[in-house]
Amino acid sequence: MSALISDDEIKYETELVWLEDVGHLDYVRQSLDRLPTRGGRPAYCRDGRMVGYAILGPHAKASRASGTFRRRVFWLLPHDRDTEPEGLYAMGAPAEAIDPRTVTPGAKGRKTERSEGGPPSTAVGELGMTLPL
Repeated sequence: MSALISDDEIKYETELVWLEDVGHLDYVRQSLDRLPTRGGRPAYCRDGRMVGYAILGPHAKASRASGTFRRRVFWLLPHDRDTEPEGLYAMGAPAEAIDPRTVTPGAKGRKTERSEGGPPSTAVGELGMTLPL
């Protein structure tokens, strides 16, 4: 879950790679996966699709026990809002979801009015802003 990702766990990120345009997505799910490398496209073993991943810098250390690196992966499930706008997440979002416009390398991102399925207030919309939740 995104709430469980600490800034310390993602401090070695140097780049986020988006596999599709996230500008039209209200939210993406994020998780920390154990991967064999610091960079490159990871294998994806969930339902749905991977929409992005993080690349780690050279100072990131592998786990002593497993030799793997913890890297963020961004993904969506088949029942998420982008494919089922009136479905389970027509309002609200999964616990691990964040607005992709709020995430940068080393920053975990946050939920916004948009990611929660609510329209922004009139004043916020006129200013072209979103408010964090």
